[in-house]
Amino acid sequence: MKNCNICPRKCLVDRYNGEIGFCGLKPGIYLSSAVVHYGEEPCFSGNSGVGNLFFTSCNLGCVYCQNYQISQLRKGVPVSEDYLIDQMFKFQDQNVSFLGLVSPSHQAPWIRKALIKAKKMGLIIPVLYNSSSYDLVSELKKWEGIIDIYLADFKYSSENIAKRLSNVTNYVKVAKKAIYEMYKQSGPIVVKNGIAKKGLWIRHLVLPNRMAGTWECLCYLALEVSTNIGISIMAQYEPVYNAFKYKEISRNINEIEYNEAVAMANDLGFEYIITQDIETSPKNAIPDFNLEDPFKNYE
Repeated sequence: MKNCNICPRKCLVDRYNGEIGFCGLKPGIYLSSAVVHYGEEPCFSGNSGVGNLFFTSCNLGCVYCQNYQISQLRKGVPVSEDYLIDQMFKFQDQNVSFLGLVSPSHQAPWIRKALIKAKKMGLIIPVLYNSSSYDLVSELKKWEGIIDIYLADFKYSSENIAKRLSNVTNYVKVAKKAIYEMYKQSGPIVVKNGIAKKGLWIRHLVLPNRMAGTWECLCYLALEVSTNIGISIMAQYEPVYNAFKYKEISRNINEIEYNEAVAMANDLGFEYIITQDIETSPKNAIPDFNLEDPFKNYE
């Protein structure tokens, strides 16, 4: 942390002595919300939901982030390791299907330490590592044997678009390596009785005007990783936060764009594909982290 390089930004700032890098955080755990969420993919939520720990800030700067209140505006508070562990056990007492670590990359060492300690104390909930895939392979290797499911975004196939929309210069290169490492660790997705048990699941958000480069993203996954992973083709894009400043993404996607993306996934032969209803997804997608339950207003 004296030369912070735990994420691909490699800001090399001294976080212990008050220097701030891209994520804007000092050392330790910063938590924005701890809530049981029933709106994840059915193979994760099941009947009892995912106990999601939403960590403050992000190592990307997406202009359209639906969680912008915590990722970009950094709404959240520092919490102790013991507090985080207590919350993990509260989720276990609620019999959730999974413990979800949401955007952990830039806080990974402290979160991992707490999780390992919790497991030694009797935590047995399977764990979802939910990230943008902007992760260093060297950091991901430290999670091996701790994570049950890697639930990762694959956002773009163009570095230029990633720079324009997410303020990152090397997203595609980094994400491809990260996703491959996740697959090496977790393998194909395994689903039993409707609930995922292990493996890699990728989320791909369809953007207006084909800005995500969906075909190229899916081809990489199918040809270089595996068609035996899970894929969510997401229809829930809505122009929030600063999206209206960018003409090409200043509207919702349309049915043609979404159906085209779903057809691509089917044509490439992925074994597990989850789709969304384009008519209802946008209005159901935006959480409000000013509420104790950010998903209270979901329809």
